[in-house]
Amino acid sequence: MAKAPVLTPRADDFPRWYQDLVGKAELADNGPVRGTMVIRPYGYGLWERMQQEMDARIKEAGAANAYFPLFIPQSYLTKEAEHVEGFAPELAVVTHGGGKELEEPVVVRPTSETIVNEYFSKWVQSYRDLPLLINQWANVVRWELRPRVFLRTTEFLWQEGHTAHATYEDARDYAAHIHREVYGDFMENILAMDVVPGRKTARERFAGAINTLTLEGMMGDGKALQLATSHELGQNFAKAFHTRYLSKDGTQEHVWQTSWGSTTRMVGALVMMHGDDDGLRVPPRLAPVQAVVVAVKDDDAVLAEVRAIGARLEAAGVRVHVDDRTDTPFGRRVVDWELKGVPVRIEVGPRDLAHGSAVLVRRVAGTKEPTEIAALPQILPKVLADDQALLLTQSRERRERRTADVATAAEAVEAAGTGWARIPWAALGPEGEARLAEQGVSVRCLVAADSSVPERDDQPGNVAVVARAY
Repeated sequence: MAKAPVLTPRADDFPRWYQDLVGKAELADNGPVRGTMVIRPYGYGLWERMQQEMDARIKEAGAANAYFPLFIPQSYLTKEAEHVEGFAPELAVVTHGGGKELEEPVVVRPTSETIVNEYFSKWVQSYRDLPLLINQWANVVRWELRPRVFLRTTEFLWQEGHTAHATYEDARDYAAHIHREVYGDFMENILAMDVVPGRKTARERFAGAINTLTLEGMMGDGKALQLATSHELGQNFAKAFHTRYLSKDGTQEHVWQTSWGSTTRMVGALVMMHGDDDGLRVPPRLAPVQAVVVAVKDDDAVLAEVRAIGARLEAAGVRVHVDDRTDTPFGRRVVDWELKGVPVRIEVGPRDLAHGSAVLVRRVAGTKEPTEIAALPQILPKVLADDQALLLTQSRERRERRTADVATAAEAVEAAGTGWARIPWAALGPEGEARLAEQGVSVRCLVAADSSVPERDDQPGNVAVVARAY
């Protein structure tokens, strides 16, 4: 009788495979309130590594971290009409506190443009105060009707940046810099994710923005996932909150603004883009544990050697964990590490030790071979670099293989059944986009003819990237 697989095979039921993996790799559990989640230590370790890499890039871009309140007066949201209209269905509103009804209801933040602008209007007085570049790491609440752990949850963690500039050009260039040098660089070089940078259509634009830049990734089932966005807010919020500055010429001018964010959704993207039927495959540059050294049996010499290997690898700059839990069966431990997607597993048993070798198992490449123990500190850095590159190559090849160039909306819908479509924006337009939406297909972004990010929606040669999305 065949042994039942640990995970539902992806080809049988991709959503079930995802839920199985999130649970069995100990990433998260569903929270007690519908749509919430409890992030477990291994899942939070992945998020912490993402935070560290992102935070460094954000600070290199000149932004400083701050913190704004979780509760926002409801009146703040009504000041920018398009913004409140866009978020109204997702708001959680508190009407009672301290045992009595509040004089004014407060909203649990869905995003912080309004409260940030309340304070920007106090902090910005002169052109000398600009640019003002702020970021915060926080939680937000958006009442989600169709929750899925990490991908769409009522409460999630994120970073949100907010900036104020003296000119439109400065704000535009900064939003593009965050899009390219913070988000794009992080996703390609740390998450090993092939992403398509583009411009959102008016229909998909952030509520209250004049332009939204996005990074879209193809998941293992061919669907799209929006991974991060950077918005040009123009002067919409500045006018609503009277955020003005005294120019060098002595005139009062409204500031130009940006906002930008990325969330714990990236953990879900990591699962769906790189995972396989055996579990996660974590990019080495991201992995909290890059190599695990596993004792095969309860043997004093073996245990001493795995600890010594761990110390040598750590000294060589590898993030390493020693698994000497010999009271747990070896096979079960192997399955656990496969599920967690640790890039390299080094197995040491009495026979291996007698030959001065260990079994080197590469999770990404899927190889398994004996390797001299003495050579491990020299070999591992190259192994990790090669597997990091392999993940990026595999994700890019998947997107290219499953993207079709089409000429009509009907062909785009058909292509979206198995992957993505590319169609000239001039042949689709807003009316065609609306027809796609009726069939559950959306324009993920617009790209220029040369695949760069277009400067405007109606730029000649623009191509719409079309897909079903999470």
